[in-house]
Amino acid sequence: MPVITIRGQMGSGAPEIGKLIAASLGIDYIDREIIADVAGKLNYPAIKIEKQEMPPTSLFKRIKDVIEHSYPSGPDAGGLGSAMIYVSPEQVPLDDTGYRAALETIIKEIAVGDAVVIRGRGSQFILKDHPGALHILTVASPETRIQRVMQNRNIDEKAARQEINNFDNSRREFIKRYFRADLESPVNYDIVFNTDHLAYPAVVTLVNSLLALRQPGPGS
Repeated sequence: MPVITIRGQMGSGAPEIGKLIAASLGIDYIDREIIADVAGKLNYPAIKIEKQEMPPTSLFKRIKDVIEHSYPSGPDAGGLGSAMIYVSPEQVPLDDTGYRAALETIIKEIAVGDAVVIRGRGSQFILKDHPGALHILTVASPETRIQRVMQNRNIDEKAARQEINNFDNSRREFIKRYFRADLESPVNYDIVFNTDHLAYPAVVTLVNSLLALRQPGPGS
C-alpha cells in the first residue's frame, strides 16, 4: 500500500480529495495531527507550532512578536528593566532548525508505518526519496477557487480573495524558508490535477489507476 502526499492551492480541493483517496484505499488521512505530534515532541503548544508554519512577512515582525511575548509591557509588568524575568519553555522562540528536524522526524516515522495520505507540511519534500511515494498537487483557476472558498466559508468575494492570498503567501514562504523550494513547481510532484473541470471523485479514480501502474517492482 502506498504513501501519498497531497498539496494544493486553497480552493483547489486538496483536503477533500486527500480524504476521498484515503477512504477509497481504506487508509489514514493525516493533516493537522502532525501539528500535535510536533508540538508534543518539542514540548510546545500546538498553536505555536501552527504559527511557525505561517511565517511573518518580515524579520522585524518576528523579533517584535518575540519581544512582546517574552517581555510584558505596562507599569506593573517589569518589562526589560526587571531584575529577573522568567520565560516559560513554551514562550522561548522556536528555532527553525529544531522545528524542521522535528517535522521531518514525525513525517518519516508516519511514512515507514502503514499506508497513509499526508496533506502538506512539506511532506512532498521530506519524502521525495521515499520508495513508492506518490506526490500530488492540485490547482484551479482563481475564479474557481474564489467561488469555492465563498461557498465553503460563507463569505463574500473580497473576504475570499483575502483568505486565498493569505494562505498562498504563507504556504509559499513556509516552503521557501524550510525547503528552499518553489511550492507550485510541477517538478516537485508526480502528477498535477487541475480541478476546474475535473470532479473530485474523478481525481480519486485517476489516482487509484495511477497507483496500480506504480506497483513496486525491481528498481522501484
